Amino acid sequence: MKTKSKDSTDQVTSDGYAYLTKRLLVSRAQSAGRAAAKEAMQIMGHVVTVRDGWVVKVYEDGRIEQLEELKV
Repeated sequence: MKTKSKDSTDQVTSDGYAYLTKRLLVSRAQSAGRAAAKEAMQIMGHVVTVRDGWVVKVYEDGRIEQLEELKV
């Protein structure tokens, strides 16, 4: 018996495809971003990201190096 996944929708376009909702799109984009960051951390040993108005480099061991403050 097939069951619906939690992100499926009952609304279908005229050609049979399910609508892509903003909620689903944001969820998948965030999930892909986390996966890419994890892979980059394993390969490079650090990732560069933005936190609290700063561009920071986060290392595998948890150290955080502030690189530059963002100007708004």
